[in-house]
Amino acid sequence: MRVLAAMSGGVDSAVAAALAVEAGHDVVGVHMALSRNRDQFRTGSRGCCSIEDAGDARRAADVLGIPYYVWDLSERFEDTVVADFLSEYEAGRTPNPCVRCNEHIKFEALLDKATALGFDAVATGHYAQIETREVALPDGGRRTVRELHRSPNDAKDQSYVLAVAGPDRLARAMFPLGGFASKDEVRAEAAKRGLSVSAKPDSYDICFVADGDTRGFLQSRLGSRPGSVVDTDGEVVGEHDGAYAFTVGQRRGLALGRPAEDGRARYVVDVQPATNTVVVGPAELLSVDRIAGEKALWFDGVLEPPVLVGAASQAETASSVEMVSSVEPADTVSSVEPVEALGEVLPDPDGWFDAEVQVRAHGAPVPARVRSIAPVGDAYGDGVADGERSASSAAGTGVAAPGMEIELTGAPLRGVAPGQSVVVYRGTRVLGQATVSRAWRAPAPQ
Repeated sequence: MRVLAAMSGGVDSAVAAALAVEAGHDVVGVHMALSRNRDQFRTGSRGCCSIEDAGDARRAADVLGIPYYVWDLSERFEDTVVADFLSEYEAGRTPNPCVRCNEHIKFEALLDKATALGFDAVATGHYAQIETREVALPDGGRRTVRELHRSPNDAKDQSYVLAVAGPDRLARAMFPLGGFASKDEVRAEAAKRGLSVSAKPDSYDICFVADGDTRGFLQSRLGSRPGSVVDTDGEVVGEHDGAYAFTVGQRRGLALGRPAEDGRARYVVDVQPATNTVVVGPAELLSVDRIAGEKALWFDGVLEPPVLVGAASQAETASSVEMVSSVEPADTVSSVEPVEALGEVLPDPDGWFDAEVQVRAHGAPVPARVRSIAPVGDAYGDGVADGERSASSAAGTGVAAPGMEIELTGAPLRGVAPGQSVVVYRGTRVLGQATVSRAWRAPAPQ
């Protein structure tokens, strides 16, 4: 099988490429040049996609004996990921550029180009797992249902930022590191293969803000826009140089002119771009138990599940590094476990089902009730008015639905901001994903 290995210059992607080679695939390494600044270098463990990283990726490819290329995707990156980052902050929202990079670059631009060049799959160093199930259809046929699952490495799990790619694109992805339980194991595998990146620090922060100064980056692009910081009574308590530089839940860097009367800390509770105003208030105003999401995407078999007849898991069938490295893309299916042990998502008559939701990349999942919201009009083009369509049937297999409703059934979440990604789980399985459009606290019953 022809596999394109995305090589960032870090240890994870290098080991992923090595495992793909050792599994017998015909592997070609590619480094994505995402910065328009050709002189950009990482600063310690900050940033990525620099000239230094491209060199590290090339050296890893040489050790593995595979062809290596650099693809310039900087214009696409600027027009999608960076542009979204700026416009979202400007609109008073809190974007996640890693989510957008997976959506527009790794699993769109890169994947589409790989497919056009005849590659069967793209291998990356992400920590996540793909599982497949074979399902029976009403007409007697069968098809494959693809599921995204968490990595057993909780500290590095990246299913949250991968959910936006959806089942169809993830069907052409390979995650050879999905079964590794720790980063130390990956580094050990790199050292064993003579890869010089085995001890290279992990990158963190936003790759195109290598110095970590997000506010400075925003101001350099959006300019100074002085405005007021007010409390919940509308009293001016400070000034700012741009409401775009603040996010819901923020406490530091508020530069308030006077303390609260009760002496308690204050947080950003709202950003109002129309008036260039930042609103601050006490911590309890950040607690929410209701979330509305937009641009929702559901994975195969979640809301209208067919009858399941079998399942296969990359992680469950891999008992060694060699077996992990030999996993095939998600279109390979075998029945290895009774379907009764797997469970299924069955909404109630009003479309609600129980699940867990996560609103940050490394946040803890919390219990919730979730349902899909049908679009307005005849968005599906089938002559059925969406007002007459049940909520549970609004999102079919792998179809992007316009909205999602979430009711937290446990403790409230704090500091959920519009623009964040919310991912729905059932155990380790990803059920769906949406972008937060609103979060609020339901009024107490009278």
